[in-house]
Amino acid sequence: MLSVQAETCSCPAILITAPGSHHGKTTITAGMARFYARQGLQVRVFKAGPDFLDPMMHAQASGHPVYQLDLWLAGEDECRRLLYEAAQTADLILIEGVMGLFDGKPSSADLAEKFGIPVLAVIDAKGVAQTLGAIGLGLASYCKSLKFAGLLANSIASPRHAEMVEEGIPAGLKYFGGLPRSSQFALPERHLGLVQAQEMDDIELKLNAAADAIALTELSALPEAVAFLKPQAELLSPALQGVKIGIARDAAFSFIYQANLDLLEQLGAELVFFSPLTDQVLPEVHSVYLPGGYPELYLDVLQGNHAMRDALIRHYAAQKPIYAECGGMLYLLESLTDQHGKKAVMTGLLAGHAVIQNRLQGLGYQTANTPFGAIRSHTFHHSIVNTALRTDLYGERLYNTSAGEPIFQVERLVASYLHCYFPSNPTAVSALFKP
Repeated sequence: MLSVQAETCSCPAILITAPGSHHGKTTITAGMARFYARQGLQVRVFKAGPDFLDPMMHAQASGHPVYQLDLWLAGEDECRRLLYEAAQTADLILIEGVMGLFDGKPSSADLAEKFGIPVLAVIDAKGVAQTLGAIGLGLASYCKSLKFAGLLANSIASPRHAEMVEEGIPAGLKYFGGLPRSSQFALPERHLGLVQAQEMDDIELKLNAAADAIALTELSALPEAVAFLKPQAELLSPALQGVKIGIARDAAFSFIYQANLDLLEQLGAELVFFSPLTDQVLPEVHSVYLPGGYPELYLDVLQGNHAMRDALIRHYAAQKPIYAECGGMLYLLESLTDQHGKKAVMTGLLAGHAVIQNRLQGLGYQTANTPFGAIRSHTFHHSIVNTALRTDLYGERLYNTSAGEPIFQVERLVASYLHCYFPSNPTAVSALFKP
């Protein structure tokens, strides 16, 4: 019997990880993306895990949309497809890991091992010198089957500090050098993570400064090529052919997976974007998608845009579908109060009131049991909702049996805290938006 050789596509690739959060993974990844993009190379960046904010930074740095690679949320086949398609046109693939290298199930290490991608460990050198090498050695030796490219020290305080760090790098462990501690490329944060790239007036200066620093390290040489396997083609029926979907997209509503937009278009939908912050008129659409974001930062503007509120009320009254996630759901409630006690009137399409808390209130993977089927999802929020609404629909947590997030359905309106990954169930997604 003749064997059929699987088709592959090769491209230099590396996964940027760390011992944990706050070591500088995002800064290094964005700096590398900008460094190589400035040379005219096509750089495709991915983010491990369900994050929204880091991909905004990488899209700004690379000039290309950024997709999530998540072995549970998206699945192995979808991750393989995304990597193979990127490798066909890219000169370099960068993947930013999530938390620490071995944190989570699935972890960044699981992703790197599954697709044979070498790993670069970024380690914050603040308060450490020669011991940085020991930390790196532990990461490199913990999983023997993992391809470990080497170490990069971040936040080097002085030339002497750099010497001390390098003294501790063990033989046989690649050291790519160190980046100085500098406010020139430090990225500001708030309660949900990084400040959005679109909100930063100096974002270009920071990205270019990070690229300049990368140029002085051995990361200025392309990593090794990785062969990505071609996935089996999957055909989708155009279940949303002729359906126009209005999608809120502005500084208040921006947490949306690029893969979700792609899927809606693949299903035949026409996407029309609008801003609840600035637009007075809702586009002529069949359905509305309100993604998550930071509505609590724009209370006065949202409260004052009576025309948009009235337009959404008319859309709802006409029995047209509305689908809302997290911040989008907060906008549909009667009121929203920020963490400082400032309260504003929202659209009132859902009975209830939300209050932003100082601590995290929800986190983790869940399966969203929507009225039309289960969709894989993730939740991450600092608010609580007080409502008399009752529901039989809840998210199902992946790792424990405690109650998941409630999913509210009122007429054709469906809303919850869950951020759904649409490619995990195209049939259910079609039903959500189909008139």
